[in-house]
Amino acid sequence: MLKHKDILGLYDLEREEIEEILSLAHRMKDRLRAGDKHGTELEGKSVTTLFYENSTRTRTSFEYAAKFLGAHTVSVSVATSSVRKGETLVDTGKTLDALRCDVIVIRHPVGGAPALLAKTVGAHVINAGDGMNEHPSQALLDMLTMEEKFGSIGGLKVAILGDILHSRVARSNLYGLKKLGASVSVYAPRTLLPPAFSELGATVCSSREEALDGADVVMGLRIQLERQKAGNFPSLGEYAKYYGLDEALLKYAKKGAIVTHPGPVNRGVELTSGVIDGPQSAIEEQVTSGLAVRMAMLTLLTEETL
Repeated sequence: MLKHKDILGLYDLEREEIEEILSLAHRMKDRLRAGDKHGTELEGKSVTTLFYENSTRTRTSFEYAAKFLGAHTVSVSVATSSVRKGETLVDTGKTLDALRCDVIVIRHPVGGAPALLAKTVGAHVINAGDGMNEHPSQALLDMLTMEEKFGSIGGLKVAILGDILHSRVARSNLYGLKKLGASVSVYAPRTLLPPAFSELGATVCSSREEALDGADVVMGLRIQLERQKAGNFPSLGEYAKYYGLDEALLKYAKKGAIVTHPGPVNRGVELTSGVIDGPQSAIEEQVTSGLAVRMAMLTLLTEETL
């Protein structure tokens, strides 16, 4: 059983809590492989997805996870809700509480918004991505994928390439991977690399080759196209040439290394099609891992004490 009412980030979770989520997620994934989509763990519970940013994978994954566990699900469209009339996040939360919602899954463009919501509602809150802060379920599904491939995360080298500065995925992965005993190397344009990453325990590399050398896992991060317009790098073509990953560069990683990406991938920018569709790609497997992880998160947050 988790020690926290909410899952707001991996920075807050203890190693044992991360391991508990991953352990249950492995069992959930076995169920999914067996075609079992009729769980009862959340029977009688209600789950609301409250997304202030666009999402396909994360939102759909949480909604499927809740339904496969027997929950009632409601999706709040912020574009057509009372938020458009000026309703605050706190007031929206109070409304959902009054409707006896059990779990609120929130994505918000402002870092810290899920934590604010969690303080003001009785429902369990899951952070599905907040600003440039964290994206805990994405990091957990990445780690589940790694455990399936390698058995354990301890001792692995994970190389992260791309827009580190704006990536909540990179932050959550760094927090979680370090707690489970992995080492993390990063490489990015200087304009997209925060100095604090080395202070948090990552090895900042001076080239792709250095970051990839001996890596067990190579994680690409999506370039948000608006960053290019902001002048963070000259062009998508130059980014792909100097910071992207192709099959030749992948050879610097360990034999048997896997490639991950939070999606959606900008083909030919962060990764070439040869890498995305190649034998070392675990990108599609990550989607199923995400469903299993979110099923585990929902189950552990809502289970009753005996």
